[in-house]
Amino acid sequence: MALALSLGQRGQGKCWPNPAVGCVIVRNGRIVGRGWTRPGGRPHAEIVALDQAGAAARGATAYVSLEPCAHHGKTPPCAEALILAGVTRVVTALTDPDPRVAGAGHARLTRAGVTVIEGVMAHKARAAHAGFLLNRSQGRPMVTLKLASSFDGRIATANGESRWITGTGARRMVHAMRARHDAVMVGGGTARADDPALTVRGLGVAKQPVRVVCTRRLDLPLTGQLANCASDAPLWLCHGGDVQPDLRDAWSGLGARLLPVATDQGGQLDPDAILQALGAAGLTRVFCEGGSAFAASLLGAGLVDNLVGFTAGLALGAEGRPALGALGLDRLGDAPRFRLVETRAIAGDVLHRWSRA
Repeated sequence: MALALSLGQRGQGKCWPNPAVGCVIVRNGRIVGRGWTRPGGRPHAEIVALDQAGAAARGATAYVSLEPCAHHGKTPPCAEALILAGVTRVVTALTDPDPRVAGAGHARLTRAGVTVIEGVMAHKARAAHAGFLLNRSQGRPMVTLKLASSFDGRIATANGESRWITGTGARRMVHAMRARHDAVMVGGGTARADDPALTVRGLGVAKQPVRVVCTRRLDLPLTGQLANCASDAPLWLCHGGDVQPDLRDAWSGLGARLLPVATDQGGQLDPDAILQALGAAGLTRVFCEGGSAFAASLLGAGLVDNLVGFTAGLALGAEGRPALGALGLDRLGDAPRFRLVETRAIAGDVLHRWSRA
């Protein structure tokens, strides 16, 4: 099961809206097939592993990181494929919460005489499938917030200089993290100030993540990188209702997908509405890279599931621009709390990862 979970991670960022599942088929103590969900969501992990195993799947055990599907979609049910292949035992980590499955895959296997064992390494599987589980249970993707800052929590000097606070090793790792998410998201202020491409570069990635920019008025520069490479990778723009028609037409003409979302009482894009729109569009894992006000709005709304921090060994002082905007906290007990998962050196910087407490 540990291997199945590891294999499933290879599909992260590439197979949405489907879950990134891994499957290992074992016969007489020898691995005869293994697979993970392919880009675009199909073929499913079980089918890839069964194709590799061939006739050796008869009488074998299949270890699957999520319950095999039981419904006819664009492909036949994986539970049926396991039965037809002659697999006699299926070990799974989690029940699939999708209403079209939700125990039906396990039930179909059991009715066919296949031994089913559930819940193996369930805790690790819940972490691996967190984005898919959140999409199905709450209608939103999992959100990882990345902040790269100086030792004293600044992301730029007072005049806005920010390239580069962290070193090349940290920046390369950020690109690897982007590649394992369905989408990279920033606020409109960051898009205007930094003119980012938001693509994965230097890693030979074939399938780029969706680039999401949240901008109430859609007032992004039509001569910037996002506009110039709008056709190179998917570009989704979350916007409010007060958008000038010419801007809407311009971005649509460039190939961007426009997602209208509601605004909050302060007139800003409602962070929950943003994530609900992204979840409805199929996203399960979103990597947010700021800016400070947008990051604070997500944290304040309780919508950040993981924090990734890169801290550099320099100080910019009180006049530097803070990594987070105002949260409006009066009491320490009201501050969002996260649990430390990992800390390590990345070249000359420090990586620290946190999950929601």
